[in-house]
Amino acid sequence: MGVRNVLVEGVSGTGKTSVATELQRRGFHVVHGDRELAHQADPVTGEPTGGPARHEHHVWPVDAVRRIAADRSRPVTFFCGGSRNWARFLDVFDVVVVLTVDAATLQRRLAARAGTDEWGATAEQRERSRRLHATQEDVPAVGVRVDATRPLAEVVDEVLALAAAGA
Repeated sequence: MGVRNVLVEGVSGTGKTSVATELQRRGFHVVHGDRELAHQADPVTGEPTGGPARHEHHVWPVDAVRRIAADRSRPVTFFCGGSRNWARFLDVFDVVVVLTVDAATLQRRLAARAGTDEWGATAEQRERSRRLHATQEDVPAVGVRVDATRPLAEVVDEVLALAAAGA
C-alpha cells in the first residue's frame, strides 16, 4: 500500500471536487476520481454497462485504485470523488473522510448545477441526491465526518490534519 492513502467521499454537492482542487493547488497528489477513474460498470463485477449513464453504475476500476494506492513514491495520495463500488477497495485507505452538509446547503449547491453536465443538473438527479443525503446509503459508514459547510480552506485544513493523524 502507498505511504498514506486518503479517500474523500460524500454525496453529490458536498464539495469533493472543490477539496480535490484545493489540495492540488497546495501541492498534494490528488486523484480526481470522478474525472480520472469513474466509468459506467456493474459495481460488483466491474463489467462495463451499456445504455444511458446510471448513478448506481458510477464506479472506479478496482485494479486502478489498488495500483495507484500501492505507489509508494508520494507521502500521501488523496482520492476524491464518489464511487458506488467503494466497498471493494476501502481497505487500501488509511483515512476515510466523508464530507457532509446540511440539507439547505445541499439544495443550494445542486441548484447551481442546473444546466451543466455535473451530477445534480436535472430535477431527477437533485431529487435522488436529496434522498441519498437523507439516507447516507451511498457513502462509507466508516470514516470521519467533516462539516463541509465551512469555508473551503478550513475544510481542507481539517482533511490534512486527519490525513496526518491517520484518523
